[in-house]
Amino acid sequence: MADPAVSVTPYWELTFDADGDPDAGRRDRLLAGVARHDVRDLIVFTHGWNSDRSGATRLYDGFFAPIPRLAPAAKVGYVGVVWPSMRFSDEPIPDFPRAVAAEMPRRPVLDKDTRHALLETFPGRATVIDQIARLLDQQPREEAELEEFGRLVRMLVDVVPPGPQALFAADTLREGAPQDSPDMFSGSVAAVCEEFARALTLLEAPEGAPDGAPDGAPSAEASFSLPNPWEGAHELLRQATYYAMKRRAGTVGERGLGRVIGQLAAREPEVRVHLVGHSFGARLVSFALRGLPKGVRTVKSVTLLQGAFSHYAFASRLPHDARAGGVLEGQHNRIDGPLVCCYSRHDSALSTMYPLASRMAGDARGIAALDVGRMLGDKWGAMGHDGVQAVPGTKSLKLADALKAKLPTSGCVNIDAATVVKRGGAPAGAHSDIVHRELAQVVLAAGRIK
Repeated sequence: MADPAVSVTPYWELTFDADGDPDAGRRDRLLAGVARHDVRDLIVFTHGWNSDRSGATRLYDGFFAPIPRLAPAAKVGYVGVVWPSMRFSDEPIPDFPRAVAAEMPRRPVLDKDTRHALLETFPGRATVIDQIARLLDQQPREEAELEEFGRLVRMLVDVVPPGPQALFAADTLREGAPQDSPDMFSGSVAAVCEEFARALTLLEAPEGAPDGAPDGAPSAEASFSLPNPWEGAHELLRQATYYAMKRRAGTVGERGLGRVIGQLAAREPEVRVHLVGHSFGARLVSFALRGLPKGVRTVKSVTLLQGAFSHYAFASRLPHDARAGGVLEGQHNRIDGPLVCCYSRHDSALSTMYPLASRMAGDARGIAALDVGRMLGDKWGAMGHDGVQAVPGTKSLKLADALKAKLPTSGCVNIDAATVVKRGGAPAGAHSDIVHRELAQVVLAAGRIK
């Protein structure tokens, strides 16, 4: 069943709510349609922080488009997953028209499109969003107003009980318990906003780093300047919504997508499933492995594109803490094939903002005290910046080499995709620059689709 917004066929859409419950009609059409179309390989793609169906399907259409020509003999079916996520409207997306990735006024104003996305993503919080917008517009100079802004942001992204989402926020566990909430939700809001503002100044500097500073590291001038803290407040709002989407992605993956794959396996056990996820969608498809029913081995590959979750998520032990491990420890073994992680150093959202936002409470070091490389090489790195870490046997390849050689048939594989994932402006950098023929080839190679 071809969808008007997607050129490939057969194509189905799976829609989930924030708690992982599927649209039953769309799920049932997929389950019935796979057999009717004699699908052998089903590629399931999950978006990151797109705020609506049109943005997601535009991504799927662009990514899927070369696959019929790359694998003309394969019996491929396509699934686009739509889940309640969001993207700030001022984030540029390579190759997307202005209507999708608009050029917006400079921070910290909350533009109308982002405000609308917040209202859709956090229903019932209109009053809180109005108050947040008012403070960003007025930018009062009193520190107490920044603290009030932080309180409102926490109120916006808090989980409403008794839903399941609170169980899915962590990427790592310490002695069986989830790690603490990020530092941005505790302590001085003004200090956090100043750190974010300095990081934004660094990212927007020509060539990404001031003269005389190591690549990606702030100079003394950048470290001791006094940027507008309300620009950092806007970034605090952005990062807090990302944290909520990260939590939601785990919920939808385990409670939603994993169960649907299990239902498909029960009906069509010969269908080979290939999961692809971008950004928090990479976290979603990874958590889907944890939601698979016992004994299901129909997932033949998982490809993570600029994954926005901890590079230690699959580790049994963290290098800096032997008592802690990844929340997805061993889950890659549930794949009857490889887990492939594509990453790029040009992804500013994951190289600077993600580790800064992910620092845990009690770690007082900030952007002025750490260079970006150390932050990533330390505790808070993301999959999409340097790949899977601390999992024995993980292979590492350059993209060109990965496209020429056969990929491993099991285990974790890191692919440096910086030669193609390289375009995009601040603050996200190349985070969304994933619509490339080469990355589609990686998906086919990982799944042994011919």
